Amino acid sequence: MTEDNNIVQTEENISTLLQIRRDKLAELQNSGNDPFKIVKYDTDTHSDVIHNDFDNMEGKAVKIAGRMMTRRIMGKASFCDILDEKGRIQVYVKGDDVGQEPYESFKKWDIGDICGVVGVVFRTQKGEISVKATEITLLSKSLQILPEKYHGLTDMELRYRHRYVDLIVNTDVRETFLKRSAIIRKTREFLDAQGYIEVETPILQTIPGGASARPFATHHNALDLPMSLRIALELPLKRLIVGGLERVYEIGRCFRNEGISTKHNPEFTMLELYQAYTDYHGMMELTENLIRKLAVEVTGSATVNYQGIEIDFSKPFERMTIVEAVRKYGNVDFDKITTLEKAQQLAKEHHIEYTKMHRKGDILNLFFDKYAEEQLVQPTFIIDYPIEISFLTKRKPDNPDYTERFELFIGGREYANAYSELNDPIDQRERFMHQESLRAAGDEEASQIDEDFLLALEYGMPPTGGLGIGMDRLIMLLTNSPSIRDVLFFPTMRPL
Repeated sequence: MTEDNNIVQTEENISTLLQIRRDKLAELQNSGNDPFKIVKYDTDTHSDVIHNDFDNMEGKAVKIAGRMMTRRIMGKASFCDILDEKGRIQVYVKGDDVGQEPYESFKKWDIGDICGVVGVVFRTQKGEISVKATEITLLSKSLQILPEKYHGLTDMELRYRHRYVDLIVNTDVRETFLKRSAIIRKTREFLDAQGYIEVETPILQTIPGGASARPFATHHNALDLPMSLRIALELPLKRLIVGGLERVYEIGRCFRNEGISTKHNPEFTMLELYQAYTDYHGMMELTENLIRKLAVEVTGSATVNYQGIEIDFSKPFERMTIVEAVRKYGNVDFDKITTLEKAQQLAKEHHIEYTKMHRKGDILNLFFDKYAEEQLVQPTFIIDYPIEISFLTKRKPDNPDYTERFELFIGGREYANAYSELNDPIDQRERFMHQESLRAAGDEEASQIDEDFLLALEYGMPPTGGLGIGMDRLIMLLTNSPSIRDVLFFPTMRPL
């Protein structure tokens, strides 16, 4: 019995096919041809080079390697498709060219086996660019069966759990992750060109700060010290601004012990940057320029299709205050709401749930969440958030109930958060103390007082603009991916 692309993979025959593969491996090992003893195979090109530069490659000898995805046995000659990192290439294998013994061995190989090919680039009579093999080597035996040819790996749960198989059989998935790499690389290039320096800050922290989120708790045995995984990059980076570094950024993993959804994963990648002597207007300009550049360079256009919606990055991003947004989309004017009691009454009338810990600014934000957020399809900066939900942000000098903060919304989702950073240590301490009171009242996401950060501010931090972008969400947008799991190699999953 031999395995073939046309065999339907049923539970009845899978166990038999798996045993056949192991028997083939044993036969190879017993004959002194164990593929797993091969430790190195030097290649000199990839499939894309052969396809894209065929005029110059035709007739030249090449050495390639990859996974056999199809095979067509045709007596004295056969064809197979080899998948490498860059794509597929057809290989023509003939006994007279590779030798009868290697050819007979080749005919026993299985789909999924990894092989190396030495040969000459040519075009078949049917016009397909190919490699005519002069030598073919089995480099690794596949003991598992790839998903059936015509249906592939379609179960999303299995795709996320077995990403390695997903990458093999779904070429669009591979393309998504190549774009992910390009987006992060081009972000670095953009910031480096702006004079920013890339830094690394601790993942393990004694006080997780910089955001309102529930951390993952751990313990350092040698120091007998409770620690947490960082929830944000912010506070260590601002310490570096205090130290005299004027433009810093970090692209790194953050961890929040919260729910899982199409927009959230417990570990995710953040970009945070800080620039001395600028404010949130400077951060808006930088954010707009960065995202427009990424869209053009990664997708080829300043107009991006996301889940059937055309997002236009070519135009200046719209700007409106959070109060204006609620007035426009919720028909409620918080400029006229002067007391907490009036805000609470208004929330009741609009069936918006709030708690006793919520103040007027919190309720304004609840109105924004209900009425405005999903309406913000084209890129829009929502600016001037209330003080109650912006404990690390500088107040607006002319309206101290609000802060110099913005969030960027695209397609009804938040993609960036930025401030004119609070650099007054006295005001910052008062904000931390309010956060502590929220923690005491049961808010597990409220921040703790960071005495070392306050000490750093007392040494003096210049006026500073700061920005945070959730890179995974941005990658979702630029790759037209509906779920954050589609852009993470290994999303968090419940064990089977």
